[in-house]
Amino acid sequence: MPTLSELPIGAILAGGRATRMGVDKALVRFEGRPMIEHVASAIVAAGYEPLVVGRESAPGGLEAVPDDVGTTQGPAGGLATALRIAGGRPVILVATDQPLLRPETLRALLRLDGIAVVPVDLKTRQTTCSIYRSDMAEPLLALMANHPRPSLQRLLNGVSVREVPPTEWRQWGEDGRSWRSLDTPDAVTEAERWLRATEGAQAQD
Repeated sequence: MPTLSELPIGAILAGGRATRMGVDKALVRFEGRPMIEHVASAIVAAGYEPLVVGRESAPGGLEAVPDDVGTTQGPAGGLATALRIAGGRPVILVATDQPLLRPETLRALLRLDGIAVVPVDLKTRQTTCSIYRSDMAEPLLALMANHPRPSLQRLLNGVSVREVPPTEWRQWGEDGRSWRSLDTPDAVTEAERWLRATEGAQAQD
């Protein structure tokens, strides 16, 4: 059982097979550091306690825990594990391949009320950059009991969700990068180029 503080939990999903990346995504380097280090740094800066979910151990000395139900139920199983360990604290669910996470966005999400607080981008709910509170545990476990491959989108269809539209999250300085998943080597290279171009443009303003 991980030894955690009383802070909200920043659950980093890291139990996938990484078939498209070809190697362990947690260790893929982005801007000179493993992707999981970028994710964990953003979580800490936002005031959350990082917890890697889906494996026995994690790089960098991060606390880690395997999924309660193994890896067969995907992100739903990871979320169920995180909610159990959180013991009533809010959980922000992110993925190990989201190195562009912004601490400002994570803090802003936590300030909003709702048993699930979910950004919406291009009419799609971003389930792995979202807040899930303890009242989500019961409907989540029911979904997992009735569906062999439960999806978080299906879970959100059955509860009252606080959706965050682009008009709202753009006010936080967010541009969609926080939920941008880099699941192939080409996606990593493209994101590095995009980040450098964006930072260069901002420096000129």
